[in-house]
Amino acid sequence: MKVLVTGVAGFIGFHTTQVLLARGDEVVGLDNVNAYYDPTLKEKRLSMLEGKKGFSFIRGDIRDRETVRKAMQGCDRVLHLAALAGVRYAFEHPEDYISININGFFEVLDEARLQKIPGFIYASSSSIYGGNTTFPSNENDKTDNQVSLYGQNKKENELMAHVYHHLYGMHVTGLRFFTVYGPWGRPDMALFLFTDAILHDREINIFGHGKMQRDFTYIDDTVSGIVASLAKNYPDEVFNLGCGKTEELMDYVGNIEKALGREAKKNFMDMQPGDTTRSSADISKAQKMLGFDPKTQIKNGVPKFIASYREYYGV
Repeated sequence: MKVLVTGVAGFIGFHTTQVLLARGDEVVGLDNVNAYYDPTLKEKRLSMLEGKKGFSFIRGDIRDRETVRKAMQGCDRVLHLAALAGVRYAFEHPEDYISININGFFEVLDEARLQKIPGFIYASSSSIYGGNTTFPSNENDKTDNQVSLYGQNKKENELMAHVYHHLYGMHVTGLRFFTVYGPWGRPDMALFLFTDAILHDREINIFGHGKMQRDFTYIDDTVSGIVASLAKNYPDEVFNLGCGKTEELMDYVGNIEKALGREAKKNFMDMQPGDTTRSSADISKAQKMLGFDPKTQIKNGVPKFIASYREYYGV
């Protein structure tokens, strides 16, 4: 297939593109390499893709229709991953979240309609479950109790995609990612922040006084779900892509400490606005319809990230 991957310099886009190229697909990558987090990390990911057979890159913004139009020409699938991620950044930059995550989503989705792209697969998030208190989260659960602008953005994306399926018959698949981690991971995620702080003898901030729980999903498992979604290309579906195992935050910290061989200085703090105390994925639908089978537990995945961190920063 020929696949347009938006957000190709991002964590998930980078890893997915590697897998697609390795199996012989052609990938057109689109990314504006913005400064939401350190652009040099994004440039490094790009450097590892450039020159590979079947890969071409366009540096541009998803909100620019002409750029999107050129990038999408001749594609069999659109994998739309470009977005401003995370909950907390939105408190200071709400206008960017609306502009990129909603308006940008529209530009890519609508252009896929005009070009009659056979399949549109896009990133949603576990944040869409908001303040729900029933676990594990199931795709049929209501998602009206939003507690963050980011979660609201993703709900809007899912609604818009469904409308485009209803009106135009587009094949759309939303993937609700659950705390994805692994090598070359984002610097704003807990694993990176904790590792960096511990290695530089700084305190780590542990929100929710360590009582939070997360469904941590290793990047290779997430990518396997994405690739299956591209192949299955269902008419109109959403899937949870989680590990299917809920971990205590302090167990996660313990695995980081073990892999680093040193103990963290811990600063226990209250929950931050927009955060949720727990994420837990019911992955039975993805298992049945995508053959999704996550294999990596945090005891194996965390050391792989730390190895990549040490290599990149020479620590």
